[in-house]
Amino acid sequence: MTATPGDGIPGFGYSTVTVGPTTYQVGVAGDGPPVLLLHGFPQTHQCWRRVAPALARRATVVVCDLKGYAGSPSAPGGPLGEGYSKREMAAELVELMAGLGFDRFAVAGHDRGARVAYRMALDHPDAVERLAVLNIVPTVDQFERMAADAALEYWPWFFMAQPPPFAERVVAASAEYVVRDILDSWVAAPGAIPAEAVERYVQAFTPKAIAGMCAEFRASFHIDRVMDAEDRARGAKIRCPVLVHWGAEEGAMSDGPLPVWRRWADTVEGRPLASGHFLPEEAADEVAASLEAFLDD
Repeated sequence: MTATPGDGIPGFGYSTVTVGPTTYQVGVAGDGPPVLLLHGFPQTHQCWRRVAPALARRATVVVCDLKGYAGSPSAPGGPLGEGYSKREMAAELVELMAGLGFDRFAVAGHDRGARVAYRMALDHPDAVERLAVLNIVPTVDQFERMAADAALEYWPWFFMAQPPPFAERVVAASAEYVVRDILDSWVAAPGAIPAEAVERYVQAFTPKAIAGMCAEFRASFHIDRVMDAEDRARGAKIRCPVLVHWGAEEGAMSDGPLPVWRRWADTVEGRPLASGHFLPEEAADEVAASLEAFLDD
Protein backbone atom coordinates (compact mmCIF):
# COMPACT_ATOMS: atom_id res chain seq x y z
CA MET A 1 0.00 0.00 0.00
CA THR A 2 1.06 3.55 -0.67
CA ALA A 3 0.09 6.77 1.02
CA THR A 4 -3.29 8.19 0.09
CA PRO A 5 -2.81 10.16 -3.15
CA GLY A 6 -4.10 13.69 -3.51
CA ASP A 7 -7.19 12.49 -5.35
CA GLY A 8 -7.79 9.59 -2.95
CA ILE A 9 -10.17 9.18 -0.03
CA PRO A 10 -8.50 9.93 3.32
CA GLY A 11 -7.93 6.85 5.44
CA PHE A 12 -7.69 4.51 2.44
CA GLY A 13 -4.44 2.82 1.54
CA TYR A 14 -3.75 2.76 -2.20
CA SER A 15 -1.86 0.35 -4.42
CA THR A 16 -1.40 -0.09 -8.15
CA VAL A 17 -3.04 -3.17 -9.64
CA THR A 18 -2.73 -4.05 -13.32
CA VAL A 19 -5.42 -6.22 -14.89
CA GLY A 20 -5.10 -6.83 -18.61
CA PRO A 21 -4.63 -3.46 -20.34
CA THR A 22 -5.81 -1.41 -17.34
CA THR A 23 -3.77 0.03 -14.47
CA TYR A 24 -5.98 0.63 -11.43
CA GLN A 25 -5.20 2.79 -8.41
CA VAL A 26 -7.08 0.81 -5.78
CA GLY A 27 -7.99 2.11 -2.33
CA VAL A 28 -8.80 -0.24 0.55
CA ALA A 29 -9.92 0.45 4.12
CA GLY A 30 -11.75 -1.29 6.94
CA ASP A 31 -12.14 -4.84 8.13
CA GLY A 32 -14.97 -7.25 7.53
CA PRO A 33 -16.91 -8.55 4.53
CA PRO A 34 -15.62 -7.02 1.28
CA VAL A 35 -17.63 -4.52 -0.77
CA LEU A 36 -16.59 -2.87 -4.03
CA LEU A 37 -17.89 0.65 -4.76
CA LEU A 38 -18.14 1.85 -8.37
CA HIS A 39 -18.79 5.45 -9.46
CA GLY A 40 -20.58 6.94 -12.46
CA PHE A 41 -20.21 9.62 -15.15
CA PRO A 42 -18.61 12.18 -15.09
CA GLN A 43 -17.10 11.48 -11.68
CA THR A 44 -14.40 9.36 -10.05
CA HIS A 45 -14.41 7.14 -6.98
CA GLN A 46 -14.28 10.39 -4.98
CA CYS A 47 -18.08 10.41 -5.18
CA TRP A 48 -17.97 7.81 -2.36
CA ARG A 49 -15.82 9.99 -0.07
CA ARG A 50 -18.55 10.22 2.60
CA VAL A 51 -20.11 6.79 2.13
CA ALA A 52 -16.92 4.69 1.97
CA PRO A 53 -15.46 5.67 5.39
CA ALA A 54 -18.82 4.98 7.04
CA LEU A 55 -18.99 1.50 5.50
CA ALA A 56 -15.35 0.83 6.45
CA ARG A 57 -16.40 0.73 10.10
CA ARG A 58 -17.89 -2.71 9.50
CA ALA A 59 -16.67 -3.85 6.07
CA THR A 60 -13.56 -4.02 3.92
CA VAL A 61 -14.25 -1.32 1.36
CA VAL A 62 -12.54 -1.29 -2.05
CA VAL A 63 -12.67 1.76 -4.33
CA CYS A 64 -11.20 2.54 -7.74
CA ASP A 65 -12.02 4.50 -10.86
CA LEU A 66 -13.77 2.74 -13.70
CA LYS A 67 -11.68 1.47 -16.59
CA GLY A 68 -10.50 4.36 -18.76
CA TYR A 69 -11.41 7.03 -16.22
CA ALA A 70 -8.74 9.22 -14.60
CA GLY A 71 -7.21 6.82 -12.08
CA SER A 72 -7.56 3.72 -14.25
CA PRO A 73 -5.84 4.38 -17.61
CA SER A 74 -6.29 1.66 -20.19
CA ALA A 75 -5.91 0.88 -23.87
CA PRO A 76 -8.12 2.77 -26.34
CA GLY A 77 -11.48 1.28 -27.20
CA GLY A 78 -12.49 -0.05 -30.58
CA PRO A 79 -14.77 1.84 -32.99
CA LEU A 80 -17.86 0.33 -31.33
CA GLY A 81 -16.45 0.51 -27.82
CA GLU A 82 -14.78 -2.88 -27.91
CA GLY A 83 -12.72 -3.34 -24.75
CA TYR A 84 -15.22 -1.24 -22.77
CA SER A 85 -18.31 -3.42 -22.78
CA LYS A 86 -19.72 -3.94 -19.30
CA ARG A 87 -18.85 -7.63 -19.61
CA GLU A 88 -15.18 -6.78 -20.17
CA MET A 89 -15.13 -4.10 -17.48
CA ALA A 90 -16.82 -6.43 -15.00
CA ALA A 91 -14.43 -9.29 -15.74
CA GLU A 92 -11.41 -7.08 -15.05
CA LEU A 93 -12.85 -6.02 -11.69
CA VAL A 94 -13.64 -9.59 -10.66
CA GLU A 95 -10.01 -10.44 -11.40
CA LEU A 96 -8.89 -7.36 -9.48
CA MET A 97 -10.92 -8.38 -6.41
CA ALA A 98 -9.60 -11.95 -6.58
CA GLY A 99 -6.07 -10.56 -6.68
CA LEU A 100 -6.84 -8.70 -3.46
CA GLY A 101 -7.98 -11.96 -1.89
CA PHE A 102 -11.73 -11.49 -2.33
CA ASP A 103 -13.27 -14.33 -4.35
CA ARG A 104 -16.75 -13.36 -3.10
CA PHE A 105 -17.89 -9.84 -2.35
CA ALA A 106 -20.73 -7.34 -2.50
CA VAL A 107 -20.76 -4.59 -5.11
CA ALA A 108 -22.53 -1.24 -5.13
CA GLY A 109 -22.57 1.03 -8.15
CA HIS A 110 -23.95 4.40 -9.13
CA ASP A 111 -24.86 5.34 -12.69
CA ARG A 112 -22.29 3.83 -15.11
CA GLY A 113 -20.68 1.91 -12.25
CA ALA A 114 -24.03 0.29 -11.51
CA ARG A 115 -24.13 -0.99 -15.09
CA VAL A 116 -20.78 -2.68 -14.56
CA ALA A 117 -22.04 -3.99 -11.22
CA TYR A 118 -25.18 -5.72 -12.47
CA ARG A 119 -23.30 -7.22 -15.42
CA MET A 120 -20.83 -8.57 -12.85
CA ALA A 121 -23.70 -10.18 -10.95
CA LEU A 122 -25.10 -11.74 -14.14
CA ASP A 123 -21.78 -13.04 -15.48
CA HIS A 124 -20.10 -13.96 -12.19
CA PRO A 125 -22.83 -15.18 -9.82
CA ASP A 126 -20.33 -17.14 -7.74
CA ALA A 127 -18.37 -13.96 -7.03
CA VAL A 128 -21.13 -11.45 -6.26
CA GLU A 129 -22.96 -11.98 -2.97
CA ARG A 130 -25.05 -8.80 -2.98
CA LEU A 131 -25.74 -6.08 -5.52
CA ALA A 132 -26.76 -2.45 -4.97
CA VAL A 133 -27.65 -0.24 -7.95
CA LEU A 134 -28.25 3.50 -7.74
CA ASN A 135 -30.23 5.49 -10.30
CA ILE A 136 -30.42 2.99 -13.14
CA VAL A 137 -32.42 0.29 -14.85
CA PRO A 138 -30.66 -2.25 -17.09
CA THR A 139 -29.26 -0.81 -20.29
CA VAL A 140 -31.71 -2.44 -22.72
CA ASP A 141 -34.65 -1.22 -20.62
CA GLN A 142 -33.13 2.25 -20.42
CA PHE A 143 -32.85 2.58 -24.19
CA GLU A 144 -36.48 1.49 -24.52
CA ARG A 145 -37.55 4.19 -22.06
CA MET A 146 -35.70 6.96 -23.92
CA ALA A 147 -38.53 8.34 -25.99
CA ALA A 148 -39.57 11.96 -26.57
CA ASP A 149 -38.82 14.17 -23.57
CA ALA A 150 -36.80 11.54 -21.68
CA ALA A 151 -34.23 11.39 -24.46
CA LEU A 152 -33.25 15.02 -23.88
CA GLU A 153 -32.21 14.24 -20.29
CA TYR A 154 -30.03 11.36 -21.47
CA TRP A 155 -28.05 13.21 -24.12
CA PRO A 156 -24.67 11.63 -23.15
CA TRP A 157 -25.98 8.20 -24.19
CA PHE A 158 -26.18 9.33 -27.81
CA PHE A 159 -23.66 12.14 -28.07
CA MET A 160 -20.79 10.34 -26.33
CA ALA A 161 -21.45 7.28 -28.49
CA GLN A 162 -20.86 9.13 -31.76
CA PRO A 163 -18.07 7.60 -33.89
CA PRO A 164 -14.54 8.54 -32.88
CA PRO A 165 -12.98 11.02 -32.79
CA PHE A 166 -16.00 13.35 -33.12
CA ALA A 167 -17.34 12.99 -29.58
CA GLU A 168 -13.89 13.09 -28.00
CA ARG A 169 -12.89 16.30 -29.76
CA VAL A 170 -16.13 18.17 -29.16
CA VAL A 171 -16.34 17.23 -25.46
CA ALA A 172 -12.65 17.94 -24.85
CA ALA A 173 -13.03 21.39 -26.40
CA SER A 174 -15.49 22.33 -23.64
CA ALA A 175 -14.48 19.81 -20.99
CA GLU A 176 -14.75 22.07 -17.94
CA TYR A 177 -18.09 23.46 -19.06
CA VAL A 178 -19.50 19.96 -19.65
CA VAL A 179 -18.50 18.72 -16.18
CA ARG A 180 -19.72 21.80 -14.35
CA ASP A 181 -23.02 21.90 -16.21
CA ILE A 182 -23.77 18.24 -15.49
CA LEU A 183 -22.85 18.49 -11.82
CA ASP A 184 -24.97 21.61 -11.44
CA SER A 185 -28.03 20.60 -13.48
CA TRP A 186 -28.47 16.95 -12.46
CA VAL A 187 -28.75 17.68 -8.72
CA ALA A 188 -31.87 18.44 -6.72
CA ALA A 189 -30.49 21.81 -5.61
CA PRO A 190 -27.65 23.93 -7.05
CA GLY A 191 -24.42 23.63 -5.10
CA ALA A 192 -25.26 20.17 -3.73
CA ILE A 193 -21.78 18.98 -4.71
CA PRO A 194 -19.07 21.00 -2.90
CA ALA A 195 -16.85 23.27 -4.97
CA GLU A 196 -13.68 21.38 -4.04
CA ALA A 197 -15.23 18.12 -5.26
CA VAL A 198 -16.31 19.74 -8.51
CA GLU A 199 -12.73 20.95 -9.04
CA ARG A 200 -11.43 17.41 -8.61
CA TYR A 201 -13.86 16.08 -11.20
CA VAL A 202 -12.88 18.86 -13.60
CA GLN A 203 -9.19 18.02 -13.18
CA ALA A 204 -9.92 14.33 -13.78
CA PHE A 205 -11.82 15.06 -17.00
CA THR A 206 -8.71 14.83 -19.18
CA PRO A 207 -8.63 14.06 -22.92
CA LYS A 208 -7.51 10.50 -22.20
CA ALA A 209 -10.30 9.99 -19.66
CA ILE A 210 -12.84 11.48 -22.07
CA ALA A 211 -11.73 8.92 -24.68
CA GLY A 212 -12.34 6.12 -22.17
CA MET A 213 -15.77 7.51 -21.29
CA CYS A 214 -16.75 7.77 -24.96
CA ALA A 215 -15.62 4.17 -25.54
CA GLU A 216 -17.76 3.06 -22.62
CA PHE A 217 -20.84 4.90 -23.95
CA ARG A 218 -20.27 3.45 -27.43
CA ALA A 219 -20.14 -0.01 -25.91
CA SER A 220 -23.47 0.62 -24.18
CA PHE A 221 -25.10 1.45 -27.50
CA HIS A 222 -23.49 -1.17 -29.72
CA ILE A 223 -22.65 -4.04 -27.35
CA ASP A 224 -24.27 -3.84 -23.91
CA ARG A 225 -27.75 -3.12 -25.25
CA VAL A 226 -27.65 -6.22 -27.44
CA MET A 227 -26.14 -8.34 -24.68
CA ASP A 228 -28.89 -7.32 -22.26
CA ALA A 229 -31.60 -8.02 -24.81
CA GLU A 230 -30.25 -11.53 -25.34
CA ASP A 231 -30.10 -12.16 -21.59
CA ARG A 232 -33.62 -10.85 -21.08
CA ALA A 233 -34.97 -12.99 -23.93
CA ARG A 234 -33.51 -16.15 -22.40
CA GLY A 235 -34.74 -15.25 -18.91
CA ALA A 236 -31.36 -14.64 -17.31
CA LYS A 237 -31.67 -13.74 -13.62
CA ILE A 238 -29.49 -12.05 -11.03
CA ARG A 239 -29.24 -14.67 -8.29
CA CYS A 240 -28.16 -12.50 -5.37
CA PRO A 241 -30.27 -10.00 -3.37
CA VAL A 242 -30.56 -6.60 -5.08
CA LEU A 243 -30.94 -3.18 -3.44
CA VAL A 244 -32.23 -0.34 -5.62
CA HIS A 245 -32.24 3.38 -4.83
CA TRP A 246 -33.05 6.35 -7.02
CA GLY A 247 -33.33 10.09 -6.62
CA ALA A 248 -36.87 11.24 -5.85
CA GLU A 249 -36.13 14.55 -7.57
CA GLU A 250 -34.78 13.04 -10.78
CA GLY A 251 -37.61 13.26 -13.30
CA ALA A 252 -36.38 10.46 -15.54
CA MET A 253 -36.73 7.99 -12.64
CA SER A 254 -40.05 9.35 -11.33
CA ASP A 255 -42.01 6.21 -12.21
CA GLY A 256 -39.67 4.06 -10.12
CA PRO A 257 -37.35 1.29 -11.35
CA LEU A 258 -38.44 -1.53 -9.00
CA PRO A 259 -40.86 -3.24 -11.43
CA VAL A 260 -38.08 -3.40 -14.02
CA TRP A 261 -35.55 -4.87 -11.61
CA ARG A 262 -38.07 -7.47 -10.42
CA ARG A 263 -38.05 -8.89 -13.93
CA TRP A 264 -34.29 -9.37 -13.62
CA ALA A 265 -34.00 -10.67 -10.05
CA ASP A 266 -36.19 -12.53 -7.55
CA THR A 267 -35.05 -10.68 -4.43
CA VAL A 268 -35.31 -6.91 -4.88
CA GLU A 269 -35.85 -4.14 -2.36
CA GLY A 270 -35.46 -0.39 -2.53
CA ARG A 271 -36.97 3.07 -2.37
CA PRO A 272 -36.40 6.62 -3.58
CA LEU A 273 -34.18 8.95 -1.58
CA ALA A 274 -34.39 12.73 -1.29
CA SER A 275 -31.87 13.50 -4.01
CA GLY A 276 -31.26 14.32 -7.63
CA HIS A 277 -29.05 12.11 -9.77
CA PHE A 278 -25.91 12.02 -7.60
CA LEU A 279 -27.12 9.90 -4.70
CA PRO A 280 -23.73 9.09 -3.11
CA GLU A 281 -23.14 12.83 -2.63
CA GLU A 282 -26.61 14.35 -2.30
CA ALA A 283 -27.87 11.65 0.08
CA ALA A 284 -24.61 10.24 1.44
CA ASP A 285 -25.85 9.52 4.97
CA GLU A 286 -28.97 7.75 3.74
CA VAL A 287 -27.01 5.73 1.18
CA ALA A 288 -24.44 4.69 3.77
CA ALA A 289 -27.09 3.66 6.30
CA SER A 290 -29.03 1.69 3.70
CA LEU A 291 -25.92 -0.09 2.42
CA GLU A 292 -24.86 -0.95 5.97
CA ALA A 293 -28.24 -2.54 6.68
CA PHE A 294 -28.26 -4.34 3.34
CA LEU A 295 -24.75 -5.74 3.79
CA ASP A 296 -25.52 -6.83 7.36
CA ASP A 297 -28.80 -8.55 6.43
